Amino acid sequence: MATIKDIAREAGVSAATISRVLNNDLSLSVSEETRVRIFAVAERLGYKPARVRQLKRTAERASKTVSLLLWCSIEEERDDPYYGAIRRGVEVRCEELGLTLGQTLRGRTLAPSVRGSDGLIVVGGDYDASQLDPLHTDQNAVVFVDQYNEPAEFDSVRLHFRQAVGQALGHLIGLGHRKIAFIGGAGAGERRVHHFERVLREHGIYRPEWVRTGRWNSADGYRMMAELLAGPERPTACFAASDPLAVGALRALHDHGVAVPGEMAIVGFDDIEMAPYLQPPLTTVRAYPEQMGRAAVTLLAERLEGREAPSHSIIGTKLIIRESSGESSGQSPQLSQEE
Repeated sequence: MATIKDIAREAGVSAATISRVLNNDLSLSVSEETRVRIFAVAERLGYKPARVRQLKRTAERASKTVSLLLWCSIEEERDDPYYGAIRRGVEVRCEELGLTLGQTLRGRTLAPSVRGSDGLIVVGGDYDASQLDPLHTDQNAVVFVDQYNEPAEFDSVRLHFRQAVGQALGHLIGLGHRKIAFIGGAGAGERRVHHFERVLREHGIYRPEWVRTGRWNSADGYRMMAELLAGPERPTACFAASDPLAVGALRALHDHGVAVPGEMAIVGFDDIEMAPYLQPPLTTVRAYPEQMGRAAVTLLAERLEGREAPSHSIIGTKLIIRESSGESSGQSPQLSQEE
Protein backbone atom coordinates (compact mmCIF):
# COMPACT_ATOMS: atom_id res chain seq x y z
CA MET A 1 0.00 0.00 0.00
CA ALA A 2 1.41 3.39 -1.03
CA THR A 3 2.35 5.92 1.63
CA ILE A 4 2.78 9.70 1.64
CA LYS A 5 6.56 9.15 1.55
CA ASP A 6 6.20 7.09 -1.63
CA ILE A 7 4.23 9.89 -3.29
CA ALA A 8 6.75 12.51 -2.13
CA ARG A 9 9.58 10.51 -3.66
CA GLU A 10 7.77 10.18 -7.01
CA ALA A 11 6.48 13.78 -7.13
CA GLY A 12 9.73 15.38 -6.00
CA VAL A 13 8.24 17.43 -3.12
CA SER A 14 8.27 17.10 0.66
CA ALA A 15 6.01 14.66 2.56
CA ALA A 16 4.56 17.62 4.48
CA THR A 17 3.49 19.26 1.21
CA ILE A 18 1.97 16.01 -0.02
CA SER A 19 -0.05 15.65 3.19
CA ARG A 20 -1.38 19.20 3.04
CA VAL A 21 -2.31 18.95 -0.64
CA LEU A 22 -4.10 15.61 -0.22
CA ASN A 23 -6.00 17.02 2.77
CA ASN A 24 -7.07 20.04 0.69
CA ASP A 25 -5.23 22.61 2.81
CA LEU A 26 -6.20 25.85 1.00
CA SER A 27 -3.73 27.92 3.03
CA LEU A 28 -0.83 26.14 1.32
CA SER A 29 0.83 28.18 -1.43
CA VAL A 30 1.65 25.70 -4.20
CA SER A 31 1.33 25.85 -7.96
CA GLU A 32 -1.57 24.19 -9.75
CA GLU A 33 0.93 22.16 -11.73
CA THR A 34 2.35 20.70 -8.50
CA ARG A 35 -1.15 19.90 -7.18
CA VAL A 36 -2.05 18.08 -10.38
CA ARG A 37 1.23 16.15 -10.31
CA ILE A 38 0.70 15.10 -6.68
CA PHE A 39 -2.84 13.83 -7.31
CA ALA A 40 -1.71 12.03 -10.46
CA VAL A 41 1.08 10.22 -8.61
CA ALA A 42 -1.25 9.37 -5.71
CA GLU A 43 -3.79 7.85 -8.10
CA ARG A 44 -1.14 5.92 -10.03
CA LEU A 45 0.29 4.46 -6.82
CA GLY A 46 -3.18 3.58 -5.47
CA TYR A 47 -2.86 5.75 -2.37
CA LYS A 48 -5.85 5.71 0.00
CA PRO A 49 -6.15 8.35 2.76
CA ALA A 50 -6.18 7.19 6.38
CA ARG A 51 -9.92 7.84 6.72
CA VAL A 52 -10.59 5.64 3.69
CA ARG A 53 -8.42 2.87 5.11
CA GLN A 54 -10.25 3.17 8.43
CA LEU A 55 -13.64 2.88 6.72
CA LYS A 56 -12.39 -0.19 4.89
CA ARG A 57 -11.20 -1.81 8.14
CA THR A 58 -14.54 -1.03 9.80
CA ALA A 59 -16.45 -2.63 6.93
CA GLU A 60 -14.21 -5.71 7.04
CA ARG A 61 -14.68 -6.05 10.79
CA ALA A 62 -18.47 -5.83 10.47
CA SER A 63 -18.37 -8.94 8.32
CA LYS A 64 -16.48 -10.92 10.99
CA THR A 65 -18.27 -12.98 13.63
CA VAL A 66 -16.72 -13.73 17.02
CA SER A 67 -17.81 -16.62 19.24
CA LEU A 68 -17.35 -16.59 23.02
CA LEU A 69 -16.74 -19.79 24.97
CA LEU A 70 -17.16 -19.51 28.75
CA TRP A 71 -16.05 -22.30 31.09
CA CYS A 72 -18.48 -21.19 33.81
CA SER A 73 -22.21 -21.85 33.85
CA ILE A 74 -24.81 -19.11 34.19
CA GLU A 75 -25.23 -20.07 37.86
CA GLU A 76 -21.48 -19.90 38.50
CA GLU A 77 -21.30 -16.50 36.82
CA ARG A 78 -24.12 -15.27 39.02
CA ASP A 79 -22.33 -16.50 42.16
CA ASP A 80 -19.03 -14.84 41.20
CA PRO A 81 -19.13 -11.67 39.03
CA TYR A 82 -15.50 -12.09 37.87
CA TYR A 83 -16.34 -13.96 34.67
CA GLY A 84 -19.43 -11.83 34.04
CA ALA A 85 -17.17 -8.76 34.00
CA ILE A 86 -14.84 -10.42 31.47
CA ARG A 87 -17.88 -11.19 29.28
CA ARG A 88 -19.07 -7.57 29.49
CA GLY A 89 -15.62 -6.37 28.46
CA VAL A 90 -15.77 -8.64 25.40
CA GLU A 91 -19.23 -7.36 24.47
CA VAL A 92 -18.34 -3.68 24.85
CA ARG A 93 -15.08 -3.93 22.91
CA CYS A 94 -16.71 -5.90 20.08
CA GLU A 95 -19.26 -3.10 19.75
CA GLU A 96 -16.54 -0.43 19.76
CA LEU A 97 -14.55 -2.18 17.04
CA GLY A 98 -17.58 -3.09 14.94
CA LEU A 99 -17.11 -6.84 15.35
CA THR A 100 -20.23 -9.03 15.43
CA LEU A 101 -20.48 -11.07 18.62
CA GLY A 102 -22.17 -14.30 17.62
CA GLN A 103 -22.79 -17.35 19.77
CA THR A 104 -21.94 -17.44 23.46
CA LEU A 105 -21.18 -21.04 24.44
CA ARG A 106 -20.84 -22.43 27.94
CA GLY A 107 -19.61 -25.61 29.49
CA ARG A 108 -16.72 -28.01 29.79
CA THR A 109 -17.29 -29.70 26.41
CA LEU A 110 -18.05 -28.35 22.94
CA ALA A 111 -20.99 -29.37 20.77
CA PRO A 112 -19.57 -30.70 17.49
CA SER A 113 -22.36 -29.02 15.53
CA VAL A 114 -21.19 -25.51 16.46
CA ARG A 115 -19.40 -23.97 13.49
CA GLY A 116 -18.78 -20.86 11.47
CA SER A 117 -17.11 -18.19 13.61
CA ASP A 118 -14.21 -16.14 12.25
CA GLY A 119 -12.66 -15.84 15.69
CA LEU A 120 -13.02 -17.38 19.13
CA ILE A 121 -12.42 -16.08 22.66
CA VAL A 122 -12.07 -18.82 25.28
CA VAL A 123 -12.63 -17.66 28.87
CA GLY A 124 -11.55 -19.72 31.87
CA GLY A 125 -11.19 -23.44 32.35
CA ASP A 126 -8.45 -25.71 31.13
CA TYR A 127 -9.34 -26.51 27.52
CA ASP A 128 -7.05 -28.44 25.23
CA ALA A 129 -6.44 -26.74 21.89
CA SER A 130 -7.63 -29.87 20.06
CA GLN A 131 -11.08 -29.38 21.61
CA LEU A 132 -11.51 -26.25 19.50
CA ASP A 133 -11.46 -28.15 16.20
CA PRO A 134 -15.27 -28.62 16.07
CA LEU A 135 -15.66 -24.84 15.83
CA HIS A 136 -13.75 -24.79 12.52
CA THR A 137 -12.21 -21.50 13.59
CA ASP A 138 -8.94 -20.28 12.08
CA GLN A 139 -6.47 -21.46 14.72
CA ASN A 140 -4.66 -18.12 14.43
CA ALA A 141 -7.87 -16.36 15.49
CA VAL A 142 -8.26 -17.84 18.98
CA VAL A 143 -7.59 -15.94 22.21
CA PHE A 144 -7.40 -17.68 25.59
CA VAL A 145 -8.43 -15.63 28.62
CA ASP A 146 -7.65 -16.61 32.21
CA GLN A 147 -6.63 -20.16 31.38
CA TYR A 148 -4.00 -21.90 33.47
CA ASN A 149 -2.07 -23.59 30.67
CA GLU A 150 -2.77 -21.52 27.58
CA PRO A 151 -0.83 -22.83 24.54
CA ALA A 152 2.08 -20.55 23.66
CA GLU A 153 1.13 -20.51 19.97
CA PHE A 154 -2.19 -18.76 20.72
CA ASP A 155 -2.86 -15.21 21.88
CA SER A 156 -3.70 -15.00 25.58
CA VAL A 157 -4.81 -12.62 28.31
CA ARG A 158 -4.38 -13.40 31.97
CA LEU A 159 -4.42 -11.68 35.31
CA HIS A 160 -1.13 -11.31 37.16
CA PHE A 161 -2.15 -13.79 39.87
CA ARG A 162 1.37 -14.05 41.25
CA GLN A 163 1.34 -10.30 41.83
CA ALA A 164 -2.18 -10.38 43.27
CA VAL A 165 -1.51 -13.10 45.83
CA GLY A 166 1.83 -11.53 46.68
CA GLN A 167 0.10 -8.22 47.42
CA ALA A 168 -2.50 -9.85 49.68
CA LEU A 169 -0.10 -12.04 51.62
CA GLY A 170 2.59 -9.37 51.78
CA HIS A 171 0.05 -7.13 53.49
CA LEU A 172 -0.97 -9.78 56.03
CA ILE A 173 2.60 -10.86 56.76
CA GLY A 174 3.56 -7.21 57.13
CA LEU A 175 0.87 -6.92 59.80
CA GLY A 176 2.57 -9.72 61.74
CA HIS A 177 0.32 -12.63 60.78
CA ARG A 178 1.90 -16.07 60.61
CA LYS A 179 -1.25 -18.19 60.92
CA ILE A 180 -2.89 -17.53 57.55
CA ALA A 181 -5.71 -19.59 56.02
CA PHE A 182 -7.02 -19.82 52.48
CA ILE A 183 -10.55 -20.30 51.16
CA GLY A 184 -11.06 -20.58 47.41
CA GLY A 185 -12.84 -22.24 44.54
CA ALA A 186 -12.00 -25.70 43.35
CA GLY A 187 -10.74 -26.18 39.82
CA ALA A 188 -7.89 -27.66 37.85
CA GLY A 189 -4.93 -25.29 37.77
CA GLU A 190 -6.48 -22.62 40.02
CA ARG A 191 -3.65 -20.11 40.33
CA ARG A 192 -4.54 -18.39 43.59
CA VAL A 193 -4.18 -21.49 45.78
CA HIS A 194 -0.95 -22.39 43.95
CA HIS A 195 0.65 -19.01 44.68
CA PHE A 196 -0.73 -18.98 48.23
CA GLU A 197 1.08 -22.23 48.99
CA ARG A 198 4.25 -21.06 47.25
CA VAL A 199 4.48 -17.78 49.20
CA LEU A 200 3.74 -19.28 52.61
CA ARG A 201 6.18 -22.15 52.04
CA GLU A 202 8.84 -19.57 51.21
CA HIS A 203 8.16 -17.99 54.61
CA GLY A 204 7.99 -21.35 56.40
CA ILE A 205 4.40 -20.80 57.58
CA TYR A 206 2.29 -22.94 55.23
CA ARG A 207 -0.38 -24.99 57.01
CA PRO A 208 -2.25 -27.36 54.62
CA GLU A 209 -4.97 -27.96 57.22
CA TRP A 210 -5.96 -24.31 56.83
CA VAL A 211 -6.59 -24.55 53.07
CA ARG A 212 -10.21 -25.00 51.99
CA THR A 213 -11.69 -25.12 48.49
CA GLY A 214 -15.28 -25.36 47.30
CA ARG A 215 -17.68 -23.51 45.06
CA TRP A 216 -17.21 -19.84 44.19
CA ASN A 217 -20.15 -18.53 46.23
CA SER A 218 -20.89 -16.93 49.57
CA ALA A 219 -22.58 -20.05 50.95
CA ASP A 220 -19.37 -22.05 50.56
CA GLY A 221 -17.39 -19.11 51.93
CA TYR A 222 -19.52 -19.36 55.07
CA ARG A 223 -19.11 -23.16 55.24
CA MET A 224 -15.34 -23.11 54.78
CA MET A 225 -14.81 -20.41 57.39
CA ALA A 226 -17.03 -22.32 59.85
CA GLU A 227 -14.83 -25.39 59.29
CA LEU A 228 -11.70 -23.36 60.02
CA LEU A 229 -13.23 -21.99 63.21
CA ALA A 230 -14.17 -25.50 64.36
CA GLY A 231 -10.58 -26.75 64.15
CA PRO A 232 -8.31 -27.32 67.14
CA GLU A 233 -6.33 -24.16 66.33
CA ARG A 234 -7.60 -21.04 64.64
CA PRO A 235 -5.73 -18.95 62.08
CA THR A 236 -5.45 -15.23 62.71
CA ALA A 237 -5.92 -14.19 59.08
CA CYS A 238 -7.57 -15.51 55.93
CA PHE A 239 -7.12 -14.82 52.24
CA ALA A 240 -10.38 -15.39 50.36
CA ALA A 241 -9.84 -16.04 46.65
CA SER A 242 -12.95 -14.04 45.71
CA ASP A 243 -15.02 -11.33 47.36
CA PRO A 244 -18.22 -13.45 47.32
CA LEU A 245 -16.31 -16.04 49.36
CA ALA A 246 -15.14 -13.28 51.69
CA VAL A 247 -18.75 -12.11 52.16
CA GLY A 248 -19.74 -15.58 53.38
CA ALA A 249 -16.64 -15.80 55.56
CA LEU A 250 -17.41 -12.47 57.23
CA ARG A 251 -20.93 -13.65 58.04
CA ALA A 252 -19.59 -16.87 59.56
CA LEU A 253 -17.15 -14.88 61.70
CA HIS A 254 -19.99 -12.62 62.87
CA ASP A 255 -22.23 -15.59 63.71
CA HIS A 256 -19.43 -17.23 65.69
CA GLY A 257 -18.61 -14.05 67.61
CA VAL A 258 -15.15 -13.62 66.10
CA ALA A 259 -14.06 -9.98 65.88
CA VAL A 260 -12.78 -8.70 62.52
CA PRO A 261 -10.00 -7.67 62.27
CA GLY A 262 -9.18 -8.04 66.00
CA GLU A 263 -9.31 -11.84 66.07
CA MET A 264 -9.32 -12.59 62.35
CA ALA A 265 -8.11 -10.41 59.48
CA ILE A 266 -9.74 -10.93 56.09
CA VAL A 267 -8.46 -10.06 52.59
CA GLY A 268 -10.62 -10.75 49.53
CA PHE A 269 -10.09 -10.70 45.81
CA ASP A 270 -11.93 -8.78 43.02
CA ASP A 271 -13.06 -5.53 44.71
CA ILE A 272 -16.73 -6.03 43.88
CA GLU A 273 -19.12 -3.11 44.16
CA MET A 274 -20.29 -3.96 47.69
CA ALA A 275 -16.78 -4.47 49.13
CA PRO A 276 -16.52 -0.94 50.65
CA TYR A 277 -20.00 -1.27 52.20
CA LEU A 278 -19.51 -4.55 54.08
CA GLN A 279 -19.09 -4.51 57.84
CA PRO A 280 -16.22 -4.04 58.23
CA PRO A 281 -15.28 -2.72 54.77
CA LEU A 282 -13.31 -5.39 52.93
CA THR A 283 -9.62 -5.20 52.18
CA THR A 284 -9.27 -6.78 48.76
CA VAL A 285 -7.11 -7.13 45.66
CA ARG A 286 -8.69 -5.14 42.85
CA ALA A 287 -8.74 -7.11 39.63
CA TYR A 288 -9.66 -5.68 36.25
CA PRO A 289 -11.68 -8.46 34.57
CA GLU A 290 -13.52 -6.13 32.19
CA GLN A 291 -10.16 -4.89 30.93
CA MET A 292 -9.19 -8.52 30.34
CA GLY A 293 -12.23 -8.99 28.09
CA ARG A 294 -11.48 -5.81 26.19
CA ALA A 295 -7.84 -6.82 25.72
CA ALA A 296 -8.90 -10.19 24.32
CA VAL A 297 -11.05 -8.57 21.63
CA THR A 298 -8.26 -6.15 20.72
CA LEU A 299 -5.85 -9.05 20.25
CA LEU A 300 -8.40 -10.94 18.17
CA ALA A 301 -9.02 -7.91 15.92
CA GLU A 302 -5.29 -7.64 15.29
CA ARG A 303 -5.18 -11.31 14.30
CA LEU A 304 -8.12 -10.91 11.94
CA GLU A 305 -6.27 -8.00 10.32
CA GLY A 306 -3.17 -10.07 9.66
CA ARG A 307 -0.88 -10.12 12.69
CA GLU A 308 1.08 -13.39 12.63
CA ALA A 309 3.10 -13.58 15.86
CA PRO A 310 1.29 -14.65 19.06
CA SER A 311 0.82 -11.94 21.65
CA HIS A 312 0.33 -12.36 25.40
CA SER A 313 -1.21 -9.71 27.65
CA ILE A 314 -0.85 -9.68 31.45
CA ILE A 315 -3.23 -7.46 33.44
CA GLY A 316 -1.99 -6.15 36.79
CA THR A 317 -3.82 -5.81 40.11
CA LYS A 318 -3.98 -3.35 43.00
CA LEU A 319 -4.35 -3.95 46.74
CA ILE A 320 -7.15 -1.88 48.29
CA ILE A 321 -6.67 -1.66 52.07
CA ARG A 322 -9.81 -1.24 54.18
CA GLU A 323 -10.82 -2.11 57.74
CA SER A 324 -11.21 -5.90 57.49
CA SER A 325 -7.44 -6.44 57.68
CA GLY A 326 -6.63 -3.82 60.30
CA GLU A 327 -4.23 -0.91 60.15
CA SER A 328 -0.92 -1.43 58.41
CA SER A 329 2.04 -1.60 60.80
CA GLY A 330 4.52 -0.50 58.17
CA GLN A 331 5.98 -1.50 54.85
CA SER A 332 4.79 -4.90 53.63
CA PRO A 333 7.55 -7.33 52.68
CA GLN A 334 8.50 -7.20 49.04
CA LEU A 335 7.36 -10.59 47.76
CA SER A 336 8.49 -11.79 44.34
CA GLN A 337 5.96 -10.88 41.65
CA GLU A 338 7.71 -12.20 38.57
CA GLU A 339 5.71 -14.42 36.26
